[in-house]
Amino acid sequence: MDAILQIKISLRGTKPPIWRRVLVEKTMSFEHLHDTIQLVMGWRNSHLHEFTVNGRRIGATFDNLDADYGVDLIDSSTVTLDSVLSPTDSRFMYLYDFGDSWEHELLIEKQLPRDGKTNYPFCVGGKLTCPPEDCGGIPGFYELLTILADKRHPERKEMLSWLGGPYDAERFNQDAVNRQLAAHFHL
Repeated sequence: MDAILQIKISLRGTKPPIWRRVLVEKTMSFEHLHDTIQLVMGWRNSHLHEFTVNGRRIGATFDNLDADYGVDLIDSSTVTLDSVLSPTDSRFMYLYDFGDSWEHELLIEKQLPRDGKTNYPFCVGGKLTCPPEDCGGIPGFYELLTILADKRHPERKEMLSWLGGPYDAERFNQDAVNRQLAAHFHL
């Protein structure tokens, strides 16, 4: 029977924490885990990413570019979670957008038996809205929240325009996330 991993994904540096809890197949590729993180966190998949597991770097490879810069990167489409993670590995890292440096800690909370009625990956919890992309990382995100909270701030109108409308930092819609996961992985 295939084991299911329950993984908590936490965006580092946020208080209160922005997090998601997902159930994924242990045989999932790291590339599909990347897709899962993008969907559950609310990212747009517009930037490079990489995982770090016990000092090993895993991500999308670009043969010519990687060779030119001496990058030692394992192709995320060719390795599965169970082929890289050891039984003692409970934490690993995911970095999204090398400019804004959105660092995520992934904690394997437990292994579960497969439920034949559930399509995986599946989100079972989360809190708060993911920061908007390209806002300047954690410092830029908190500056943005400060600007939005002050109705008289001179940059507020510009920031709302840049965001395309109001930004609700408290919102998380688990049902919408699961619909997106189902549409991406099960069509």
